[in-house]
Amino acid sequence: MPGDLIRNLPRERLLEFVSDAAKRWLAHDGLWFQAVERAHGIDEAMARDAEAWQGFAPLEARRILSFLGREPGGGLDLLEVALGYRLYALINEQEAVREGPGRLVFRMSACRVQEARRRKGLPDFPCRPVGEVEYAEFARAVDPRIATRCLACPPGPLLPGCFCAWEFTLGAAR
Repeated sequence: MPGDLIRNLPRERLLEFVSDAAKRWLAHDGLWFQAVERAHGIDEAMARDAEAWQGFAPLEARRILSFLGREPGGGLDLLEVALGYRLYALINEQEAVREGPGRLVFRMSACRVQEARRRKGLPDFPCRPVGEVEYAEFARAVDPRIATRCLACPPGPLLPGCFCAWEFTLGAAR
């Protein structure tokens, strides 16, 4: 049966495989972006990347909710759980912290993309416009009542100890 090699892996090897699969997904995303950038320039690549994330982020959220056996509408509690199941959670260091009722702050403290760029002496990738689409769409798919706001993300100033930070609010907490 297809996939038997993977299904029969011991737990530790299976966890390594899943982490590696997430790294391969991110590598594909980066190579796809670079191909569009080479062919059409950075502005077009950013626009197409945002378009792709507009479709992928809610798809990822819906699949996570399905995996968890949950329906949309679980508010910030469900969003906090769902963020921990994203592909990024396997390869980046992140935290989601409640900062008052109706407010969740998500921080990416280690980012493979930005760290690789810094090792190569490149400036931070200006991911904020794409992140604004990605995080808003993901949160909306978890619960349409959730509003998303960027607190820090390149090309803008960063906060100490993180590469990006996002605020999610529910109701009148903004």
